[in-house]
Amino acid sequence: MYNVTELNNGIKIVTETIPFVRSISFGIWVKVGSQNENQKSNGISHFIEHMLFKGTSKRTAKDIAEQMDAIGGQMNAFTTKQMTCYYTRILDNNFDKALEIMADMFLNSTFNESEMEKEKKVIVEEINMYEDTPEELVFEIMNENVWSGSSISYPILGSIENVEGFTRQIVKSYYNNNYTPKNIVIAVAGNFETSSMISKIKKYFESMENKNCPRTPENIKYTKCIATKQKNIEQLHVCLGFPGIKTSLEENYSIALLNTILGGGMSSRLYQKIREENGLAYSLFSYNYAYEAVGLFTIYAAINPTKVEKCIEVIVNEIRNLKSDPITNQQLSKTKEQLKSSYLMSLENSSSRMNSLGKSIISFNKILTPEEIINKIDAVSIEQIYQLIDQIFVLDSLSISAVGKNEYDFERIIKNV
Repeated sequence: MYNVTELNNGIKIVTETIPFVRSISFGIWVKVGSQNENQKSNGISHFIEHMLFKGTSKRTAKDIAEQMDAIGGQMNAFTTKQMTCYYTRILDNNFDKALEIMADMFLNSTFNESEMEKEKKVIVEEINMYEDTPEELVFEIMNENVWSGSSISYPILGSIENVEGFTRQIVKSYYNNNYTPKNIVIAVAGNFETSSMISKIKKYFESMENKNCPRTPENIKYTKCIATKQKNIEQLHVCLGFPGIKTSLEENYSIALLNTILGGGMSSRLYQKIREENGLAYSLFSYNYAYEAVGLFTIYAAINPTKVEKCIEVIVNEIRNLKSDPITNQQLSKTKEQLKSSYLMSLENSSSRMNSLGKSIISFNKILTPEEIINKIDAVSIEQIYQLIDQIFVLDSLSISAVGKNEYDFERIIKNV
């Protein structure tokens, strides 16, 4: 059973007891990411994620790592455009110590200046590594261009210039303004007693001071684009983009089913047509990136540069075929089984359940039971799928990003398909 408790300062604690496991997964979710930044501060949310591991008034960075290792804990963090999460997985009998370490690093980071300078070098290398990963870079280029002028277009890692310019004062101020109780959700799943768990968390986190940190909603607009980046690599990495579906509890399952049918698995239309029938690509998939205000539906393929025109032609034809070759009830039923199986199997460990709890409260301020989610998947109709097809796949809105030896006239290719 799920339990949601709100502390007096506004922090939400969401728990799920799983008595048949020996682990506890614990996550601190903060509703802050690159979307909350401006051009000068871009990259600071991710920088803070790194710095919280770099020492407190009672622990050095080495102490944090060694003490968590000593109790067998797995600890990490990640930053997205909309949130940051710090998490650990630990055996239930070692949880109290893990909680104390996590609370200390989250609440008492010193943002030591010498540690900051070292971490800047680490993040610069991370940015360089990202530049050398074309399958990631092609999506970033798409985001930067279709959402140009809004904060959602900013890369999560920021720029080297920004990172090198962060001072302790800038970082500490951003932390204080954004790491506030109203932006924090603590999610826990595993073997524990609920009331005892809430008391333990309360001990460390209820003293956090609540601050009002209003946010001005952005007017984010999709801009059709063709964006390329030259890289001396063998393959051409191509991303096709359309205005997608924003974060929505109502359309979440419809878009997941549509994505699975089009390009979300080995039996999907794109996989079968591009890889199995035509041998045009090894790696390909589709995905809907859902944000609070907007969405971006993408189709990715890594292809031989000589096959780019043929590959784009096949993709566009398959999009057209979604209407001319109708989805049958049998196909929809099969896809629902795929989605339900994937979801239910993901719940078989405490980490997945903790992630599901944290994301649900951060994104929707609501948790659905597995039974409710299965019912929502089953309730999706073919008519709802076709409403999304008509809404998303407007070929006049097609954007393209590409990374590789770009010597192609994508405008001409789009006109001819």
